[in-house]
Amino acid sequence: MNTYTKPLRRMWSWQMDAACWGMDSTVFFWPENERGRARRRREEAARTICRACPVNVPCGRFAQASQQEYGVWGGYTENERRSAIDMAERT
Repeated sequence: MNTYTKPLRRMWSWQMDAACWGMDSTVFFWPENERGRARRRREEAARTICRACPVNVPCGRFAQASQQEYGVWGGYTENERRSAIDMAERT
């Protein structure tokens, strides 16, 4: 059975174990016009949650594979994910 024919619940079940499950998503996604110190504080709060999360690795992989443009996923910001993609393309 390939990835696309697996039951969705099995494919996405890792999300139910996430430390952020049920949390307000504004911790992970920046509001319009957020800049500087406020953004760094919010991102660090999200990273703190992600560091303690039992599924931060599959979360980060999902974000990379699906090219999530916004938010903190698996402890990585959108800028960090873009940098990783840029570095991989250069090699």
